[in-house]
Amino acid sequence: MKRCPQCNRVETDDALAFCRVDGAALVGELSAMSESATRVFDRLSDDAQATELLQHDTSEGQHTTSTLEARPRPIIQKTEDRRSRMSGRKLAVVIMAIVLAVIIIPIAILAIAGYVAYRHARDTEVAIDSIAVLPFENDNRDPNIDYLSDGVTESIINSLTQLSNLKVSPRSSVFRYKGKGTDPLTAGKELGVRAILSGRILQRGDNLTVSTELVDVRDNKQLWGEQYSRKIAEVVDIQQDISREISEKLRLKLSAPEQKQLTKRYTENAEAYQLYLRGRYFWNKRTSDGIRKSIDYFNQAIEKDPAYALAYAGLADAYVVLPSYSQSSSKETYPKAKAAAIRALALDDSVAEAHTSLAMIRFWYDWGAEAEPEFKRGLQLNPNYATGHHWYSLYLSAMGRHDEAIAEMKRAQELDPFSIIINAESGLPYLYAHRYDEAITQFQKAIEMDPNFAFAHNALAVAYERKDRYQEAIAEEQKAIQLAGGDIPQTWIVLTGQLKNAYQTLGVKGYWQKRLEATMKSYDRQETSAEQVAETYAILGDKEQAFEWLEKSYQQHEDFLVFLKIQPAFDNLRSDPRFADLVRRVGLPP
Repeated sequence: MKRCPQCNRVETDDALAFCRVDGAALVGELSAMSESATRVFDRLSDDAQATELLQHDTSEGQHTTSTLEARPRPIIQKTEDRRSRMSGRKLAVVIMAIVLAVIIIPIAILAIAGYVAYRHARDTEVAIDSIAVLPFENDNRDPNIDYLSDGVTESIINSLTQLSNLKVSPRSSVFRYKGKGTDPLTAGKELGVRAILSGRILQRGDNLTVSTELVDVRDNKQLWGEQYSRKIAEVVDIQQDISREISEKLRLKLSAPEQKQLTKRYTENAEAYQLYLRGRYFWNKRTSDGIRKSIDYFNQAIEKDPAYALAYAGLADAYVVLPSYSQSSSKETYPKAKAAAIRALALDDSVAEAHTSLAMIRFWYDWGAEAEPEFKRGLQLNPNYATGHHWYSLYLSAMGRHDEAIAEMKRAQELDPFSIIINAESGLPYLYAHRYDEAITQFQKAIEMDPNFAFAHNALAVAYERKDRYQEAIAEEQKAIQLAGGDIPQTWIVLTGQLKNAYQTLGVKGYWQKRLEATMKSYDRQETSAEQVAETYAILGDKEQAFEWLEKSYQQHEDFLVFLKIQPAFDNLRSDPRFADLVRRVGLPP
């Protein structure tokens, strides 16, 4: 294709050399573009530059060679004279202008378009798959309102945890930041999440103001922010609105059941909901007094709304853990826990916590009968429920399925890496699998996390005993008793000093003989179980007394007998037919 430089007529016949209109020599497309560029350049020149070009004497020098000079020249003399007067420097400028127009500018446009596309994808991609909800700040600075700020935080966490494609930092991980004024961006990076939600709560009379901000941890970009001003009776609406907004801003693709779960209301009674929040607030304190207060609040919530499934689930949880944090008898608390869990599931079978609590009761109180289906159902409803994986691990250990137990406990740690109880009990599957060195390592790690956690010191003492490291075992038990304070029977407080003297004077046998004396006294005071007496007799090698006390434990239906099959203390009884018979009667697999 050729073009006339004078009239711009386009000729498609490549064999034609001259314009059929004005006779000018035809040029190719690139030459035409250079001509246009030259015209532009001329228009941009000022009068002085134009005069200089017109008066330039072409006879005194040679033109600079350029690619333009090799192309056909027009016949019209005026055009040729003008080109001959252009210097090589000006021609270079023209060439550069053409290069910019033809090559660089399109590349720049593509680069800009690519960046815009990247930013659009960056803003809309489904890349935010993890979130942490920091404890909402109590702007009232009133401890009596803590239950509300903590409760809203926990409710949002629990709602988001139901979403299978979203990793949510659990309560124990985020509540480490409560009251510390930690920058949300710093907390998000420490927790390893992509987004972080922070909020504030202010109550004035019956009015409640909740301010929230959702931030992308990657670039500190605000994804969403809102302020809610409503009546305190509408707190459940606020919590649901926040959860729904988060799912939308994170571009989460929710299934129909997840959408339904996210907006689900367990009660329409505002008072019942606030009483439930108070119950969870005290339950999370994990103290004897706190758990008892939680039971009272859960019962009040049930009085306000007898169909409130979550309140029954909370009640079941409280009765399940009460024996571990007080001297309450499991024979008294477990039946109450079982009744509450069954009632919760009768009202709403989709409450994962209720299935897990019922499973734990069936594990301990019913010696494992029908516990596994409940554990699995709870984890099916909420795969991200760390406590479900934690308790299921203990069940698997009792059944002798050690590799599965270790895997479940690791999953619990992944979901809730800062939970001290999960980290402490992560050593138990190793202990029951006779992998004592690994058990010791896990207990020591838990103590590093919280040197004041009595249970971890006590568990480490047991592991040291299995390794015949008695001096270290005595030191750890003394530490456990010192930290536990009033929750430890007086018998055991006196025992530690006696154990040390007995071991130093009479060795290992003296150590266990002194422990037997203390255990018998505790049993008479109903401070310990017949199973623990049997353990001590078995370690001392007195099989007859060991089996006699095991039979007492069986007749009294003691909960810890569920660990009969894998309890290391009974290793020297396993070859006796009476042991296999007891395992069968308890209902454990052979």
